Amino acid sequence: MGGFRDKVSRWMYGRYGSDQLNKCVMVFTIVFMVISLFTRLTVFYWLALGGLILMYFRMLSKNIYKRSAENTKYLKATAGIRRSFARMKSRSQDKSHCYFKCPSCKQTVRVPRGKGKISIRCPKCSTEFVKKT
Repeated sequence: MGGFRDKVSRWMYGRYGSDQLNKCVMVFTIVFMVISLFTRLTVFYWLALGGLILMYFRMLSKNIYKRSAENTKYLKATAGIRRSFARMKSRSQDKSHCYFKCPSCKQTVRVPRGKGKISIRCPKCSTEFVKKT
């Protein structure tokens, strides 16, 4: 089995491989495949096939500079979305704090959980508001 792995490794040498854009294309391809399975619409089948072709083209490409530039554009375009998902994930995993928005300036304020009704002072605009933690 090690010989096959070595052959594939030598064959892939100098090729681009997978990156975040390829992972996104793969997710959309799987979604289109599932939709085409249940709806029997050929449009989704062709979109899934096009996604597979694009994914393998990018993975096996030897033009590393262009594929890297495409990935950089994708990462810049989706930076805000990825940042908000990361923020939501970290807040959902934070079991010791509650997050509230200031009613006047919309600043997010983090306070300790389990303190009952407390008065919160916004650090940005100094507005005080009462919330239950």
